[in-house]
Amino acid sequence: MRIESRCKKSGISRARHLHVLGAVCAVVASAALMTGCGADSGKTTAAGTGEAVPIPPATPSDRPSGSAQLTQDQAARKELLGVTKVTFDKAAATAVGEVSGSKLAELDLKGLDDNDESESPSPSGTPSPRPSGSSTVPEWVAEVVEKDGTTHTVRIDAISGKVIQSVAETGQDSGDKREMADRIARATQTPQEAAKVATDKQKGTVTSINLDDSDNNALVWSVDVVTKDWNKTDFEIDAVKGTITRQEVDHD
Repeated sequence: MRIESRCKKSGISRARHLHVLGAVCAVVASAALMTGCGADSGKTTAAGTGEAVPIPPATPSDRPSGSAQLTQDQAARKELLGVTKVTFDKAAATAVGEVSGSKLAELDLKGLDDNDESESPSPSGTPSPRPSGSSTVPEWVAEVVEKDGTTHTVRIDAISGKVIQSVAETGQDSGDKREMADRIARATQTPQEAAKVATDKQKGTVTSINLDDSDNNALVWSVDVVTKDWNKTDFEIDAVKGTITRQEVDHD
């Protein structure tokens, strides 16, 4: 009986020992599992945890331009008109005043570079200052016609207003002169009146006016007006009636 009792006690002790050992192993395994998960979570990326991924700052090329860029022609108009001091009407008066009894047939604002053979110094011998960073010299180039049709070219400094050159056109025969005299006589609208018609329709600066024939063979004043957005509007004004026969915007 004692032996059986001792055996029973021994069996109970062994069972308790195994139960305790199992519990310890479970705790150790659980701790190891938690440690492994913690190490793995340390390697988890921001995307895996749902955190926001920082976005690198945009480079200047990535940012949209704050304003539309000017075209080459628009930039040239802006630069040229920025330094031009003599207006269309003043240049016209200077041109016809240079040749007694003449009338204006054409007047254009031009920018001439250093290599243009037609460039000449001003009467003082010193050319007008050029726009900053540019080789262009703004000047008005006019064609005026005498009563007999003789045509003269008059070049005017668009900064100082001084006459650079005044020469009669060579090579005109009697037929050419009659044609020019007739054209000038038929133009009952003056260039100043045609320019006003154009600028009343489209506010801006007159940069060119020319007595010409339209596609319908009507005598017209072709007038160019540059607006504040540096676009150019081309007008055709009937040289007899003073009405607009064509209007077209040049967006280049």
